[in-house]
Amino acid sequence: MSAQTDRPLAGEPRGRASAGTEARGSGAEAAAEARPGGAAEAADQRGAELGIPNGWFAVAWSADLAEADVRRIRYFGRELVLFRGRSGRPYVLDAYCPHLGAHLAEGGRVIADSLRCPFHGWRYEGESGRCVEIPYCKRIPPQARVGAWEVRERNRMIFVWHHARGAPPSWEVPELPELSDPAWSEPRRLELEVPVHMQDMHENNLDPVHFQYVHGMLEVPPSEVEYGEGGRTMRVQHTGDRETPFGTFRTTLVRDSWGLGLAAVRVEGVPGAGLLMFSSTAPIDARSTHSRWLFTVTRNMADVAGEEFIHSLATGVQQDMRIWRNKIHRAQPVLCEADAHLAEFRRWARQFYSDPA
Repeated sequence: MSAQTDRPLAGEPRGRASAGTEARGSGAEAAAEARPGGAAEAADQRGAELGIPNGWFAVAWSADLAEADVRRIRYFGRELVLFRGRSGRPYVLDAYCPHLGAHLAEGGRVIADSLRCPFHGWRYEGESGRCVEIPYCKRIPPQARVGAWEVRERNRMIFVWHHARGAPPSWEVPELPELSDPAWSEPRRLELEVPVHMQDMHENNLDPVHFQYVHGMLEVPPSEVEYGEGGRTMRVQHTGDRETPFGTFRTTLVRDSWGLGLAAVRVEGVPGAGLLMFSSTAPIDARSTHSRWLFTVTRNMADVAGEEFIHSLATGVQQDMRIWRNKIHRAQPVLCEADAHLAEFRRWARQFYSDPA
């Protein structure tokens, strides 16, 4: 699907209302709605409701799920169950047994690569979600199955594919070689739950002005934006002089995004050295987000600059938290000429929704 649509861009005028529309919004009724405390202001205070985007999203750290572990998780506005089968593969199923509605994570037990319901022992295959055993019956009803989700385990995380209309994966989670390279430090983890829609978090990267006011940067280098894989991926680059323990170099901060849920930030330009931040931002529901970050550097930088790099990125995330926790989403923001990248981001983001806002 192309990132370009014929929908009006957020912040652009939508055209004149019809005469009937103007009549309904005129006079005493419109004046009452516009007053402080009126219906229009109340709606404005709530902000717009964005849907849940399509794509790959991390639901757990790989290291936190041992063989035969069963976890209750909530993402995409749904109750889910995550477990690791005896083969070592992780699986995600819808949470509620179709028999009498027991939650499969509350007492469920792993048998081979299936999960046994704690209520009556019905057993569901992790790969397909179909019931493969009812201990006290020979015949299994054909409707005895739960939803089974596409799962990938890469980059030290467990990812689930979400699509609002049930479409299968149209692309794969990229592998980041740095995270398994012995020349790079053991990645450090950070995770946060934030009461904001994940798109609002992603937008920060295309909002250069906020780096000055929120993060105290005196000068923000200009950004270059390019797209790949038919417009599905986005790369944002900032180039400037940077002082390092190895000297002053002209470096480039490169941020790659795969959909709205996955991103990698690299610093390039220091000979023989590298820095990486990988993140996955997953929707708990339409108004809550779970973000996970991994930070790593080449081992030759670990002692001299690695801790500072990790600390500065983690601090930046914390500085954004007060804004994220207290903002609303503006589907039709009032934009200025400095917001060109934000407008472009909004156009790009639409392709990841089955029903764009």
